Amino acid sequence: MELERTLPLVIKARAETMPQINIQYAKDEAGQFKPKTYEAFFKEVQITAAGLLELGEKRGSHIGLISDNRQEWLVTDIAVLSIGAADVPRGCDSTDKEIAYILGFSECTLSFAENPKQVEKILSQKQEMPLLKTIVVYDQFDAALKNKASESGITLLHFSELQGLGKKRYEQNPDEILREIDKGQRDDLATIIFTSGTTGEPKGVMLSHGNFLHQLPSLPLIADLRPGDIWLSVLPVWHSFERIMQYVAPCYYNGIAYSKPVGSIMLADFKAVRPQWMASVPRIWESVRDGIYRNIRQHGGLKKTLFNFFVSVGTAHAYMRNMTLGLLPNFHGRIRALDAIVGFIPWMLLSPLKALGNLLVFNKLKALLGGRFKAGISGGGALPSQVDKFFSAVGITLLEGYGLTETAPVIAVRRMSNPRPGCVGQIILNTEVKVVDEKGNSLPPGHQGLIMVRGGQVMKGYYKKPELTAKVLSSDGWFNTGDLGMLTYDNEIKITGRAKDTIVLRGGENVEPAPIEAKINESEWVSQCMVVGQDQKYLAALIVPKQDAIMAFAQENNIPIVDYETLLLQPEINELIANDVADLVGPHTGFKPFERVFKFKLLAKPFEVGRELSHKQEIMRHRVVELYKKEIAELFE
Repeated sequence: MELERTLPLVIKARAETMPQINIQYAKDEAGQFKPKTYEAFFKEVQITAAGLLELGEKRGSHIGLISDNRQEWLVTDIAVLSIGAADVPRGCDSTDKEIAYILGFSECTLSFAENPKQVEKILSQKQEMPLLKTIVVYDQFDAALKNKASESGITLLHFSELQGLGKKRYEQNPDEILREIDKGQRDDLATIIFTSGTTGEPKGVMLSHGNFLHQLPSLPLIADLRPGDIWLSVLPVWHSFERIMQYVAPCYYNGIAYSKPVGSIMLADFKAVRPQWMASVPRIWESVRDGIYRNIRQHGGLKKTLFNFFVSVGTAHAYMRNMTLGLLPNFHGRIRALDAIVGFIPWMLLSPLKALGNLLVFNKLKALLGGRFKAGISGGGALPSQVDKFFSAVGITLLEGYGLTETAPVIAVRRMSNPRPGCVGQIILNTEVKVVDEKGNSLPPGHQGLIMVRGGQVMKGYYKKPELTAKVLSSDGWFNTGDLGMLTYDNEIKITGRAKDTIVLRGGENVEPAPIEAKINESEWVSQCMVVGQDQKYLAALIVPKQDAIMAFAQENNIPIVDYETLLLQPEINELIANDVADLVGPHTGFKPFERVFKFKLLAKPFEVGRELSHKQEIMRHRVVELYKKEIAELFE
């Protein structure tokens, strides 16, 4: 599939070819979904782009985009790209200091903001953004905020005012934006996405039009996308995973319906829109599964017994089907013919029971998703095995994928034609992946090592950070993902852990553990600490207390001391440290809700050089995870 050289050219071509298909569905004031055609969308893009030119933005400008997912986001994004500028996006959950750093460091002169609250954040840190002159707001705001902005040297405009300026310019020169779009090149910068984290300075990932476009031709191999299909959009759209879906949909004449990742809203929107597709993080799929189980438990009795029985049947049926059809991952040279012989008869024997389960139970679950749902795509963290098995058992297809912000983001995705559980799918077209040992030697399938990737989706680099870029991106184009994994004989990837420190929670939130650990180590009771939580719902920690201080506290407070290990199990000691952890890591000390430590385990033995620590006294995280596997598992039970 030969694609246009820039993202606006893709939209332009789609609007010319199938102008009356709907690209967006957004709720009106009454909560009803209203469609927008490709033709209307592209006209709105041109008017918005003309408004940006009228305000002095130009090719090479960086434009802030502080908003969650809504239909105006994509209009703005394509408008910014149409004039050869790049957007700098971020979600509404960002702190004022994060927004200030991002807009200031990337030298934005104009920024979009979803609502007055985001404007207030920007104004509170205006001194950190000396070049910022204009803010365009999607939601309504009052005169007091406009005056406050004016006093800070900021012009505050509503989105409709920007479009008003654009409409006048567009009517005077209707071909101006088309000429600007035509100047665009594949290697032009499209966006700077600042990676999440609580380190002092987030890294700005520079992605080009070509980085995003590189992934799109692989989609027909992955999913059966038809013109008019609808995607339900629930994730923060500034995140690279949801963002690529905003480009996948138009590329294949699909529509996007904007919803929220809240169970009651999302399920109601499923019924209203009846989408064929949804991309989401593991936590959303897990919450859907948990909600179903919660509902079944409330009914109890025969309904619960039947449900559990048919889920067990469906799980066994799916496994035997996968075995028969060669859909088990092949790490060590499986004999497919033998698998087929072993799996076929059990598969056939279970099929009538599975059909009965569909009739009595599973078809009702599918109806909750609108009745037209083809598949979900899961990314932004590892899909828990039990969630994967559940959806497979009930007959709802989940295609797990893998990627990073630095790879815009897709490296691999399971294919609908052969979705093998236990791995994150097949490597997409024109992308090379190798797994290497500590010396950089390539490893054969089934051997764990560091995952390296090379392809057209790999970033241009970190904005104004050449030394950090050089650490992860080699001169011959190989990007160090920082992830540990292995390849299969079918060119698929299995992720086994992370070599770098960033923790990705099940909801897709990226957490840098070092600042949290540093804060906890400020406690008078704590000697060492390591935060854990990769692919979990929340963070937890392994904590090594200061033995002398703990012993002294016990003696002073008449807590019985049998031995030190037993003392660490006492509720008074755990409460002492829990109070300190809660005081040190919370919103009042600059941490976000998902960065709080919800559970911890006290360790009697300090971390030692050569065992848990390197010779530079740094924690070797992968080693700690191996040594304390049991303790970590207990923290997430």
